[in-house]
Amino acid sequence: MGRIHAFEFEDLQWFPKNLRNYATDFLQFGANTFDMYKPVIPILVKGVEQAGNNTIVDIASGGGGGLITIARHLKKEKPSIKIILSDFYPNLDAFQRTKAQAPDTFEFIKEPVNAMEVPTSLKGFRTQFLSFHHFRPEQAKSILQNAIDHQQPIAIFEGQQRTIKSMLPMLFSPLTVLLTTPFIRPFKIDRILFTYLIPVIPLFIMWDGIISVLRTYTVEELNQMILELKNHDRFNWEVGIARGKAVDVGYLSGIPKKNIIQT
Repeated sequence: MGRIHAFEFEDLQWFPKNLRNYATDFLQFGANTFDMYKPVIPILVKGVEQAGNNTIVDIASGGGGGLITIARHLKKEKPSIKIILSDFYPNLDAFQRTKAQAPDTFEFIKEPVNAMEVPTSLKGFRTQFLSFHHFRPEQAKSILQNAIDHQQPIAIFEGQQRTIKSMLPMLFSPLTVLLTTPFIRPFKIDRILFTYLIPVIPLFIMWDGIISVLRTYTVEELNQMILELKNHDRFNWEVGIARGKAVDVGYLSGIPKKNIIQT
């Protein structure tokens, strides 16, 4: 199927912040509970090593995705790993909860961070989890180009592909929301209200999930995107799909060819 860049509610500026945050809470809960990103841990370890400062700079973090579980895996090989959370619409409550679980590992940026213009002060292995599909092709290329221009390694991860197989779970996501909401913390009265009495959350998560599938870039599209980047040959690129027990994770990684990045 062709790529369709229809709207997602969480991208709209007028969309209520609390509802956007409840969606990112749901995604974080699922990613951590099912250890969704375990198949890409070797890619993350390699990127951290190349960054040269044991730091991951996570872009478009949402509610923190599966980074709590990812951090546990990484600390086995990189005990001093640091992960900086950032977003254009930072979910500060979720960031603070994530940091509270591992205060020696997590930091976060309170101000909005534009994925296409990452501040030069943020040096490290740039990552994006379940967010690259939010960007149109020219914007997506700008994200990668910015990493090249600043000689910072980068990796993109998506928990779905543009396939019927990935679409089916999205169609049943309202049921998943209904079943998992009682276990999501912290407890919020309006989360319960807008899940069970006025089911706004299950319906908009289903819509955004379906559109996410339609927006997701294929391996072929990502490879073509790389070829259109200026100085793309200065990086070693890898694009593929890591097979996992919970989900298959699509990924793109770009590592500068020099051994250690200048900081």
